[in-house]
Order: sequence, then structure tokens, then C-alpha cells
Amino acid sequence: MAEKVSATTAQIEYEKQKRKEEMKQQVITFALMIIFTIIAFGMVMAEMSKLFVIPVIIVLAAVQVGFQLYYFMHMSHKGHEMPAFMFYGGVFAAFLTILALVVLVWW
Repeated sequence: MAEKVSATTAQIEYEKQKRKEEMKQQVITFALMIIFTIIAFGMVMAEMSKLFVIPVIIVLAAVQVGFQLYYFMHMSHKGHEMPAFMFYGGVFAAFLTILALVVLVWW
């Protein structure tokens, strides 16, 4: 009986530590997303060259999408393999469609 109580206590402590670490990652990710947004607004307000600003904003947006998926939508957690597979399949199909249209237009 004492072993079961000890195992349960150890499991509870493990879960607490795991949740604490996950919350820390989410707060850090949220802060990074705010910083990326401020950087993007700052570059636009500073009226930098469009040839520089647009690619940087696209990269920052892609990073934020990754943060949203992995940290806020929990796509990296166990048990989310099928939704992740479906999502990446959709992204791949969209990429192929856009690529085909670009090739057809420019060919």
C-alpha cells in the first residue's frame, strides 16, 4: 500500500513539473511572438525598403505559425500525430497547387 501511495505521489510531482515546464515554454513563446510583432511593426513604421521588409515579415509570420501550432495548439504532444499528419498533408497539397499554378503562368 505504501508503495502505491509513493508511486502516486511521485506521479503527481512528475505531472506538476511537466506542466510547469510546459507553461514556461508557452510564456517564452508568447513573449517571442510579441517581440516579432513589434519588430515587424517597427520595420514598417521606419519605412525601410519593401524588398527587405516583406521577406522578413513573411519569415516572422512563418515562425509565429510554427509557434502557434507546436506550443499553443499542442501539435507536438503525444496523441496528435494524425492531426499533424493531416495538417502537413494539406500544406504539402497547397504548396504543390501553388507551385503548379506559378509554373503554368510563367511557362
